[in-house]
Order: sequence, then C-alpha cells, then structure tokens
Amino acid sequence: MLRLLLAASAIYGWLGDLSDALVLLGFVLFSAGITLFQEQRTEKVLNALRELSSPRAMVIRDGKRQRVSGTEVVCGDLLVVSEGDRIAADAVLRESSALRVDESVLTGESFPVDKSDEHPWIYGGTLVVRGQAVAQVVATGAHTEVGRIGASLADIARPVSPLVTQTRRLVQLFSVLGGLLSLTVLLLYGWARGNWLEASLAGITLAMSLLPEEFALILAVFMAMGAWRLSRHRVLTRRAHALEALGAITVLCTDKTGTLTHNRMQVVAMARWTGAGFEDWRAQEGDSGPPETLAPLARQAMLASEQAPQDPMEMALVTLALRMGSSQDRLDLQAWRCVHTYGWSAHCMAVTRLWQAHPASPEGALWVAAKGAPEAIGTLCRLNDTDREALRAHTAWLAQEGWRVLAVAQGTLQDTPWPSTPEGLTMSLVGLVALADPLREGVRSSVQECLQARIRVVMLTGDHPLTARAIAKQAGLDVSADVVTGDALAAMDESTWQQTVRSASVYARIMPQQKLRIVQALRAQGEVVAMTGDGVNDAPSLQAAHIGIAMGQRGTDVAREAACLVLLDDDFTAIVEAARLGRQMHDNLRKALAFVLAVHVPIAGLALLPVVLGGPLILLPLHIACLELLIDPVCSMAYEAEPPEADLMQRPPRDPQAPLFPWPMVVWSLAQGGVVWAGVATMAVWALQSGLSAPASRALIFCTLLASNVALIVANRAYSQSLWHSLRQPNPILWRLWALMALGVVSVLAWAPLRDVFGFELPAPEYRHAALAWALGCVATVWALLGVMRHWRPGQGPGQK
Repeated sequence: MLRLLLAASAIYGWLGDLSDALVLLGFVLFSAGITLFQEQRTEKVLNALRELSSPRAMVIRDGKRQRVSGTEVVCGDLLVVSEGDRIAADAVLRESSALRVDESVLTGESFPVDKSDEHPWIYGGTLVVRGQAVAQVVATGAHTEVGRIGASLADIARPVSPLVTQTRRLVQLFSVLGGLLSLTVLLLYGWARGNWLEASLAGITLAMSLLPEEFALILAVFMAMGAWRLSRHRVLTRRAHALEALGAITVLCTDKTGTLTHNRMQVVAMARWTGAGFEDWRAQEGDSGPPETLAPLARQAMLASEQAPQDPMEMALVTLALRMGSSQDRLDLQAWRCVHTYGWSAHCMAVTRLWQAHPASPEGALWVAAKGAPEAIGTLCRLNDTDREALRAHTAWLAQEGWRVLAVAQGTLQDTPWPSTPEGLTMSLVGLVALADPLREGVRSSVQECLQARIRVVMLTGDHPLTARAIAKQAGLDVSADVVTGDALAAMDESTWQQTVRSASVYARIMPQQKLRIVQALRAQGEVVAMTGDGVNDAPSLQAAHIGIAMGQRGTDVAREAACLVLLDDDFTAIVEAARLGRQMHDNLRKALAFVLAVHVPIAGLALLPVVLGGPLILLPLHIACLELLIDPVCSMAYEAEPPEADLMQRPPRDPQAPLFPWPMVVWSLAQGGVVWAGVATMAVWALQSGLSAPASRALIFCTLLASNVALIVANRAYSQSLWHSLRQPNPILWRLWALMALGVVSVLAWAPLRDVFGFELPAPEYRHAALAWALGCVATVWALLGVMRHWRPGQGPGQK
C-alpha cells in the first residue's frame, strides 16, 4: 500500500499537480505512523507476555523464600531447586537431599547425575529429576555453560501455524487476482484513451482498492490481543496455535487437586491402627484437635515428608505434627537427618525415607517412615488378608467423603547398605490420615457451562476411586458410570480401552503414562483434547494434547515448557474462560475477514466504473487512502474488541479442519459488497447523468459510500442479532472511529481548501434536495437489503462440528 501511494504521488508530481503529490506523501507518513503505532502496541503486549512466560526460580533473599523470573536471578542468590525444576543459573551446592540432575542438554548423556558434596556443581538449563537442594549462584545468562551454546538457537525456524498458512493463501490469491485485474484496467484505459499516466492512476487506484493488506494486520493484532485478553484471566499463552484450537476443544481432561479443588489441605480425620482394628478421630466444629494418642501417627507422617515441604499435603502433615509434639520432640527432630529417600513410582505409590538413628532406637539403626496409597503401604507392610481387608474397608469409609486418604508406616533398618527398593524394608502399619481439599468456587457452574458447549469434562486423579467419585459429583460431572482405575485400564485390551475412553468421565489411581495413552486414544477418535498437568511425568501427555495446560503455581518448569497454556492461578474456571475467549476470537476474526472482503467490492467497482462507462475517475488514490484509514482500524482493533455472541457457549465446538474462510462465507461477503456497490453505483449513475459537476458527483458518491460502509460494518458485527441491535451494541473503539469519521467528513465538506485537496465540490443549490434524496434513498436501501441478507448467512458459527 505504501509503495502504491508513493507511485501515485510520483505520477501527480509528473503531471504537475504538486498539492496532490504532497498530500499523498502526507498520507504515506500518516499510514506509516499508524502501522508503527499498531506494531508497537502489539509488541508491548507480546513483551509483557514474554516476561510472564520466562522460566521461574525460587530464591532466598533476606532470609525469605520468593519466586522470581529466571531473568532476575543474580550472582550470589541462594537458589532453591526441587524435582521438576529447570535450574535458572550455574550454582554450587550448599545443602542437598538426594539430588539428581539430568544434564543431557549439556553432555548428551541420557543418565541423570547424582549431586553431592563431592560433585557440587549444578548448571543452568539442566533439569532436576529427584530431590531438592539449596545452591549459591555463580553465573547467569550468557556466562553459564548452556548460555555459551544458546546463540545457535536463534537460527532455528519456528513452525508456521495453520491460521498463518491459511491467511497467507488468502493474501496470495487476492493479490494475484487484484494484480491481474489492475494490469488489465491499465492496459484497457491507456489503449482506449491514449493517456497512459491517467491509465496508471486508474490501475494504481484499482490495485489499492483490491490489495488485501489488512489480512496480515488482522492476524497480527488478533493473535497478540487474544493472548493479552487471556492473560487478564490469568492464563498465559506460550504457543500461538493454542489460540486457534481453543474454540475447537471437544474434551477437557483435568486433574483434581489444585485445579478443581483449592489445593489447600487440612487434616480432618485420623485412624490409629491397633493391630485388630482402627481407633478413629474426626474433626468437629470447635474441636481442639486430635488426641495425644494420635501424636505418633502425626509424627510418623511428618517424617515421611520433606524436611522443608512445598507440597500443601506435606505442609498440612508437618504443621499438625509440630502442633501436637512437645518442645523436646522438636529439638530431637532438629538433630535428625534424612540419609535416603525412595520416591513415589508407578509400581510403588508411596514415599519412604530413612533417617539417622532415633535416640530410642537400637544402636546403629536407621528409622524408616513411609506414607502413600493405602494399598501400596499394605503391600510394604506385608499385611495378611484379614488386615488388608480391614485397611481397604476403612480407607473406603473415609474416601467416600471426598477426602484424600494416606496410610502411614514405620520400621527400623539394622543392616547397611540399604536395599535398592522399599520392598526390601520391614515396616508395620501405623494408621491412616485423611485430608480435605475443598472444591473451588465456580467449578460446578463452569463444568455445566462446558457441558452446554458440548465440551466433555474428564477428571483424572491419582486419588482413591471413592474420593474421585465424591469430588466429581460435587463438581457436577457424570458419575453414573463406574470410576475407571489405573489397574483396570492396565488389564484392558486395545478395543476395550478405546471403548472405555470414549465414555468414561472419572479416572482414579491413574499413572502418568496412562494419561498419555488416554490423550492419544481421544485424538485417534477425532477429539480435540485439552489436558492439564503439573508434574515432570505429565509433560508427555501435555505435549501430546492439542492444548497442554500447565499449572503456574504448583507446576514444574518441565510441565510449563511442554504446555501451550499456563494457568497462573491453577484455577479450572480460567480454562472455561479461555475456551470462551477462543470461540469469541475465532468469531471476531471471521467477522473482520468477511467485512474486509465485502468492503473492497464497492471500492473496486467504483474504480472500474469509469473504465466501463467512460467519464472521469470517481475515486482517486487519495480517496482510497482515506478509506483505508477507516478500514484498517475497524477490521483489526474494532472487530477484535467485539463482545461475544449470546449463544457462544451453547454451540458445538467448531471443526478444526474447516477452513478459516470457507467458500460459502466468501460468496456471502461478496454478495454483501455487491449490494453496497449496486446502491453506490446507482447514486453514481444518477449523479453523472443529472448534470452535476464531476467534483460534486465525486463528493456525493464518496459520502454515500462511507454511509453504506457503516451499514456493512454493522451487518458483520453480530451473527444472531438484528441490524438495529447490532448498531446499539457497545464497542467504544468502533464508536470513536465513527465519530472521527463523521468529524472528518464534515471538515472536508465545510472547509474549502480541504474540498479542493480531495477534489470535492458542494452540489449547486438547484441539485441539493434531489442529491440528498437520492443519497438517503440509496443508503436506506443498502441498509434494508443488508438487514434481510443476514438471514441468509451460511450457518450460525460456520465450520462447526
């Protein structure tokens, strides 16, 4: 567009029309300024989002732990790392507990490396796969080991999203068609009239009227502003294709803890194992807490937890134990040291820790503390069938309340070295601990909204099946079918698995690798899958889903890196808002494209009219440039800010394979533009044959075109409302643009120097009443026809499944 304006300015200069040449140069500068403003606005949004999406780090400053952006870590900081963290900088260990780091990004070795006092260096960019540590930062940014090789990443090309590909095809198609048509007009005009400079102006005018330069602008603004609007709902966009897929989600697979629930754990029940049964305590209103007889159970649950816990469940256990213990107990615990940890795994869903010998233990013994799934603890304790059934029944009795139930075990180890797996230890059952994690406010209504939008919600959790069923029922999920367990899935053949995945809504005791297989099965069935996750082992399923959603607060860096979206508040309701915004963005994108295609039809038609019928040029390059100043902000900023349709979340998801702008929509947009062109062309024919001067005819036709384009804007604002309702629908950006447009038209018509610049002239007094009547009649007819055509628009929300 800028090159065409410069070419037109040069032609005016060649013809000796210096004022028009300078005005067009002014428009070049003004258009460039608007483009720069929009690009800076978009870049500002993207920079803010990049800052949010940068890697995070936990540091200790002034004796307090705080989470900061990875870019804010400086030399001398004490860096706290734990399982799943991407280390933010090179550092040397000060304290560590069973730390193991994956350094394959530096060394290429696939095996993790144990870190201790003998091997104290950890490096930025590497991944913690086990344990935790405190380390002092010694190098950051480009000075780290991985920073020295980071420059090579700048040469890696990023894949192009489907939306960008489709937009490029549209631009290429209309550019070729417009270029061929403009060249044809130039040749015909020059051959018929012999004036090749005027022919060049006619060709440039037509090229400007047909150039689809708004498409790229629309896409850039919509993508950036869509990500910004999501961030206002505390959802961070890490990959652009997620914005395209949000409106097509058919299945939403969600975790329970921290997503549907608050992830604020509180111990609400305890049961001490007596050897013949359980001795229970349940929290009551006004209760002072568990009795002293349960203090050993609380103490053992704390010993099976991290020494400086970050997990809400372990924080609740440690808080309870410290509250119940005496001052001497706390002094004793400070002298203890965890010497080995058996982590949670798929084959043993429990955590076991070995501690330095308790003063009351036999000389040289290590103290063993374990907590985990009751069935796993029952196996580690080698319970007989009777005791195992008692454990199962009591677990079910507590889990049916929707509580998370943990079993706790204890033991001692005389021999060293310790066994390679916890199954080699000897332990005895201590009891059960139940923790409550209340449902988040708004989850039930959000689930109902998903169901209305034909989005199936599936809950996957590692908790007990009865706990899962109770929470799912509170959330409004379908619990009429049986809860599917991980063990049941493992025993299924492929056909049964596929059938189960097609209908199941609640899964319990699910392993991370089973999550991945569920996502793959749903994708194979043609579903568009969104998947939430937070742990290291969730990364494959997050990457396999169409939209991986990581938790911002409790999620690991690995999960965040694998995901497309990050929930900064870990809130399920934000996912539903994201789906709504995705649908809204796709709707508004189509509205903008429909308007752009339609609005170019009457402009191109008026540029062609003098070539076909003879007579002076109706629209000059200056007029096209003015119209572009209206079209560009409307199609990018105004349509992007359009409010959602009333039925947005009552429609089925759109088909992701459907083209962005299918041919029925193209035909409908061209028909709208044809109606506007017919109305304005009628005005033009009357004006040119009525005796009006060419400048007066041009002024009248231009104003009629502007009024008709306003009708075109309104006609494409909403799919499901009347034209009158669309006109009254609030959109501050659009109303400001209209006000500026009206002010500009009045200024041009009222001020003689501006009229001369635009080549306008007021109609002679004897023509004014007739001209006004014809103009109002044409505009009214266009508005009426566009209002009727809305009922023939292809499909409500075209391209839906």
